[in-house]
Amino acid sequence: MITNFDKLCMELEKQELEASNGVASPSTYSQLLAIYLYQNDLCNAKFLWKRIPQNIIGSNPEITAVWAIGQMLWKKDLPGTYQALAAYDWTEPVANIIRSLEEKIRERAFNLIGRSYSSISLDTVVAMTGLSKEAVVHLCRDRKWTLNEDNVTVQPTPPTQPAPLHTSSEDQLFKLTEFVSFLEN
Repeated sequence: MITNFDKLCMELEKQELEASNGVASPSTYSQLLAIYLYQNDLCNAKFLWKRIPQNIIGSNPEITAVWAIGQMLWKKDLPGTYQALAAYDWTEPVANIIRSLEEKIRERAFNLIGRSYSSISLDTVVAMTGLSKEAVVHLCRDRKWTLNEDNVTVQPTPPTQPAPLHTSSEDQLFKLTEFVSFLEN
């Protein structure tokens, strides 16, 4: 199972550029389109969609199915996105990318809910994650979110933010000043 989608993306872009007649294979286009969606690069996905020849689109319904996901993501329609993800019987290797894309979309939805809501209905979480009510309850408990006694509302906890890798410019200036002062002594 391929998990390094950045490397695969570069290989597919190279295949597209080096295609003998200027047109890549349908598999290349569908994988590349799915990877752009996985990378949350909707601009490149849209640009790719516009340059895929119509005869390739017409002969490969999988490309159209991948683009249907992109359209839902563009509209920020999470329930529609999950419907589009489930609406097609994906072939390998696109299926691997689509599975990873679905997991990533779901994780982004959970993080969004955690950052944005102090209280949210369970049905809204179900719609935003594309999961069953039972699965949402289980994942909410795993995340240490509070489920009200009525099992209708959830009180999410914001996701933990990693410590910033870079210090502020003021901190850097202070450290530089200290270092220069040390050297002068």
